Amino acid sequence: MQKETITNIHANAKTWVLEAGELIRKLIREPMTIDTKSDRNDLVTSADQEVEQFFASKVRSFYADHYIIGEEGYGDQIESLDGTVWIIDPIDGTMNFVHQQRYFCISVGIYQDGVGEIGLIYDVMGDVLYSAVRGEGAYKNEQKLPMVNQNLTLEDSILGMNHFWLCQNRRVEAQSMQKLVKTIRGTRTYGSAALEFAYVAEGIVDGYLALGLSGWDIAAGIVIVNEVGGVTTDIDGNQIDLLSNSPIFVANPAIHTSIIEQFIKPGRKNI
Repeated sequence: MQKETITNIHANAKTWVLEAGELIRKLIREPMTIDTKSDRNDLVTSADQEVEQFFASKVRSFYADHYIIGEEGYGDQIESLDGTVWIIDPIDGTMNFVHQQRYFCISVGIYQDGVGEIGLIYDVMGDVLYSAVRGEGAYKNEQKLPMVNQNLTLEDSILGMNHFWLCQNRRVEAQSMQKLVKTIRGTRTYGSAALEFAYVAEGIVDGYLALGLSGWDIAAGIVIVNEVGGVTTDIDGNQIDLLSNSPIFVANPAIHTSIIEQFIKPGRKNI
């Protein structure tokens, strides 16, 4: 993809993300339909659907040869990331959106033949836009984010993780996770995977563990984290497949490998 084309797509995508944010701020003040998907904690609202429709309409009007992967069903049925693919989560952190009306975001990742070219994560209520174009650095609004701290130690790190990691699960032995929590400085839970990626990029947290995420949860975040020197893999250290659901670990590379080798892999062997 030519540089001029990327610049044009980035400008349009940024405009649409901000417009979608304004739409969400309007919808949040109105009555909405709230349904469940896979279980009672997997929520979807009429706002999620309306915002994804907004993006699908914009992309198809301006870029008829591009593809869309969307959480709410308005995208295309594709089996590869060939071509230009927009990977969209209209509201990441829907439970926060419903219960708290904050700590949710819009996430848009744009990939060319499987390579992340553009990432946009918009904290709607905070009016904070994290963005990146491959090779040009990552930004919080107009401020360029620094590279991650290469001298970070495990003992001084803070991880984003939720309570599922601290109880028995089918992925990693709880005892290993409890040992990890006792080793690091602390943990945080924000309830939005995309925002947690943005916080890793900003250095608010040094890593984020999640049991099962889809491409729309992480596509934008991977692009942004890459631009500050962060690393995203599955919990075994393997490359992420954006077309499938998998447990992920994004982190400062100073602690990424050591956490996998010292805590995650031993815990998996014991299950």
